[in-house]
Amino acid sequence: MQIQQNISLQPYNTFGIDVNAKQFVSIESIEALRNLLEQEKDFFILGGGSNVLLTNNIDKLVVHIAFKGIEIVEQSDNDVIVKVAAGENWHQFVLWCIAHNFGGVENMSLIPGNVGTAPIQNIGAYGVELKDTCLTVEAVAIETGKTRTFTNAECAFGYRNSVFKNQLKGRYIITNVFFKLTKNKHQLNSSYGAIQAELKKNGIENPTIKNISDAVIAIRKSKLPDPADLGNSGSFFKNPVILASEFKKLQEKFPDVPHYKVSDTEIKVPAGWLVEQSGFKGKRIGNTGSHKNQALVLVNYGNATGKEVLALSKLIQKTVFDKFNIAIEAEVNII
Repeated sequence: MQIQQNISLQPYNTFGIDVNAKQFVSIESIEALRNLLEQEKDFFILGGGSNVLLTNNIDKLVVHIAFKGIEIVEQSDNDVIVKVAAGENWHQFVLWCIAHNFGGVENMSLIPGNVGTAPIQNIGAYGVELKDTCLTVEAVAIETGKTRTFTNAECAFGYRNSVFKNQLKGRYIITNVFFKLTKNKHQLNSSYGAIQAELKKNGIENPTIKNISDAVIAIRKSKLPDPADLGNSGSFFKNPVILASEFKKLQEKFPDVPHYKVSDTEIKVPAGWLVEQSGFKGKRIGNTGSHKNQALVLVNYGNATGKEVLALSKLIQKTVFDKFNIAIEAEVNII
């Protein structure tokens, strides 16, 4: 465990924002983490850097979680329980599942980031969320260094939300995530129109989990820029959920508004549509902008600062609210 001084975090965040960490250390084992916790209490945890916007230099120790390992811990004829270390890349884990014919996470292919940060955000895509397959989460308490296991219920998963973003924020470091996946009789979720269209285009009538994964990858690649080519953090804003009564008024004014029923009293409106209708899709302001193929993705054209991206996001939020009377929240963590 070697602590480095004055390190650029540009390689460690998918936005490619160039800010410095006063100190930096990469942690590759739980033992090393516990040793660190005995010495340090004031630090910033960094995982895959895919869901963060860095707006300032970090004047403290940055701890990069780099635990590795994927392990089958239990299985039956129909199901398998897999233990995945926090530092594993999420998409590589999904591909590992596909290769082993383990079903449940295929709809979340190509989501950037690491496994350890996935429960915090309760990542999701195309009708599937992490909570659907997450069995338990292991985490180390920052205060004591002791490991605690959280059940799915204790994680309090919600839409892009969990207990780790609320009551327990800053109190635990996730070290391993356990998933319960199917070995056969996979419950495929191809209900989203984009997946159906992609399968139809390829003449696939009885899709496998690999077919679903391939379809999702193709769709995401057509809409979302690769962070390696154009810095971004995926979807910058959450899809707002509004009351059905409010949606009725919105629909009267904008009859073509797309929507998804959440419950008898709540409706989800795509944030991407709101941003696009507000005139931001493909719009560039200085070194940042909204992507030409997906308005929900804010990008770094090469030299953007975190403050520039933040200013654009605030302008978008204000414009959307003024036009639709809907507040859209940032999905990324702004530091």
